[in-house]
Amino acid sequence: MASLEIVNIKKRFGDVEILKGIDIAVEAGEFLVLVGPSGCGKSTLLNMIAGLDTVSEGEIRIGGKTVNALHPSERDIAMVFQSYALYPNMSVEGNIAFGMRMRKVPKEERERAVQEVAKTLQIDHLLQRRPAQLSGGQRQRVAMGRALVRKPRIFLFDEPLSNLDAQLRVDMRTEIKKLHQRLGATIVYVTHDQIEAMTLATRIAVMRNGELQQLGTPAEIYSKPSNTFVAGFMGSPRMNLLPGLLRVEGNDWRLEIGIEGTPAARLPLGALPEAVRAYSGKEIIAGLRPEAVTDHGEADGATRAVVDAVVEVTEPTGPDTLAVLELGGREVTARLRPDTALKPGDHGRFAIDLAKMVWFDPATGARVV
Repeated sequence: MASLEIVNIKKRFGDVEILKGIDIAVEAGEFLVLVGPSGCGKSTLLNMIAGLDTVSEGEIRIGGKTVNALHPSERDIAMVFQSYALYPNMSVEGNIAFGMRMRKVPKEERERAVQEVAKTLQIDHLLQRRPAQLSGGQRQRVAMGRALVRKPRIFLFDEPLSNLDAQLRVDMRTEIKKLHQRLGATIVYVTHDQIEAMTLATRIAVMRNGELQQLGTPAEIYSKPSNTFVAGFMGSPRMNLLPGLLRVEGNDWRLEIGIEGTPAARLPLGALPEAVRAYSGKEIIAGLRPEAVTDHGEADGATRAVVDAVVEVTEPTGPDTLAVLELGGREVTARLRPDTALKPGDHGRFAIDLAKMVWFDPATGARVV
């Protein structure tokens, strides 16, 4: 395994700048996930790390060595593609061993390596089958086996689970995470699925329009998003973003939430950081994860605000019930108890955990605190 440094990487196609100066340092053994909407540049960045695309500006370093000018075969990386890219006329064993055969690895060593990897991936009973005889999940395991058998310094995954059904994606996520824990390998993984990013990564790089929006641990990305884009993109359901007017009377702060033509909802607030108090009399955006809006009485009294709201939609999920509430004309997603009796059209009292509130500047979208 090796470290990876992405230093001021830019990519241009003519006058169009696809990547606008990306800086990321990946430590040896780290699992970095590049996530963002389609067209944000994450796959382009992965291809440049692999050497499948050229760098317009900046440096890519693997193990401290600049590799911009190196051919993909000289970078000691292995890539797992979305499409599996298996040879249909070869057996599973042949597909896994193909790279070693090209490098003229002795037959006995090849067979030993294939058996070891196949056992790790639980496909040792499939070695004589052809790809057409395998399920999607089994094909993906074979593609991973072909990468693992090389023992490269860095593994690159390009949306490897997007062709699988929902349950199989969950199963394969678990397998990939186990594999990383077992091998301690350096992995760079591209996905547009934020749940994959949250569950797999040691750190996440959130990208948008060729720019890095935030780099941090899953907990940092989830609890302290750097801006409203990250807040809305990461998390399922996404964070509630509530624009409102911050007001103070004496020592009592409140956020007035409403849209034109709708009576404003007044959300009482506790003690506020100085950076937030600077918005007194101005617009500000409050961010709340759904779990911070609960059935009345579930939040700690010292940091709890209670509001009245109308239930618009309920979605039982099993372990809890998601509810869309109307608050000052705006929709707020709440996470309620699974046995809640509330139904659409009901008025209810809901507790908001103010300690979990995040604040954003409405002009820039950047987090205030």
